[in-house]
Amino acid sequence: MATERISDKRISLLADVAEMYYIEGKDQSDIALELGVTRSMISRMLTEARNHGIVEIKVVRPIRSNHDLEEAIMAKFGIESVFVVSLEDTKPEKMLITLGRAAAEVLKKQIRADLKIGVAWGTAVSATVDAVQVMSEPSIKVVQLVGAQGARNVEYDGHALVQRLAEKLGGEGYYINAPYLCQTAEIAQSMRDTRGIKETIDMGKEIQVALLGIGTTETEYSSYYLSGLLSEDEIEVFRKYGVVGDIASNYFNLDGSPFYDDFLNRMIAIKLEDLKRVPVRIGIAGGSIKVNAIIGALNSKLVNYLVTDSFTARLITQ
Repeated sequence: MATERISDKRISLLADVAEMYYIEGKDQSDIALELGVTRSMISRMLTEARNHGIVEIKVVRPIRSNHDLEEAIMAKFGIESVFVVSLEDTKPEKMLITLGRAAAEVLKKQIRADLKIGVAWGTAVSATVDAVQVMSEPSIKVVQLVGAQGARNVEYDGHALVQRLAEKLGGEGYYINAPYLCQTAEIAQSMRDTRGIKETIDMGKEIQVALLGIGTTETEYSSYYLSGLLSEDEIEVFRKYGVVGDIASNYFNLDGSPFYDDFLNRMIAIKLEDLKRVPVRIGIAGGSIKVNAIIGALNSKLVNYLVTDSFTARLITQ
């Protein structure tokens, strides 16, 4: 984008030309005739308008779903709703953006007055929040479900995600101003009993929709490990006992059975029984590395809505 200063009069002219071309649908020759200039000048003015940010071009690629794979997953796991995005490009960054757009569409269908939405954290949830359209619904409450990560990956942290989603929806955010992982179980319990934190935790028990990532215990892709919250030894303990993934820090094995350990008492997050009572639990995940985690999540019944991609879906249904 050009940064040189141009006059207000020039800006107004460029905006007029852009509106005639992009909004009114006039061709460049007609605009040139109306303004008494050449067609090539109109072409250059349209380019200038783009360079100065007067015109912004947004490409919205249609999201295609694979109904056969959706039905196969619903039949195999007895899940309520599945959105399988048809992908041609499996590059992680493009996959994540597409999954986010699809999950935002699923969330949009749930939006209504007085809705309480719970938000976990992670890259998939962040991509979904990015794709949510701005609206104004002041009665909506957005509730943090997992404590703060800390200094790393602030963009994907629960506090930041709640703030961004609440701003987009025009609602109110409820925050857990406490770390995800405490030094001892006693400190964690003391945090949970603190008035402001308890208010958010109690609000989390009333949510009607939960926006959830599906984590893995594979160290190179584990958000908890990569963010420094869990050590490699702690992740290895999970793997030793067959743990394949988690949803909002509720860990499970491949068959969906929950994993319990005293270590989990140090965490501040929505409890398993409270999460399972949420009517709409949207799990968002894709990629071959997440296959076992997604299967475990579906078997656990912690999610009853799944958003994934066609490549991952084929692996899940094999």
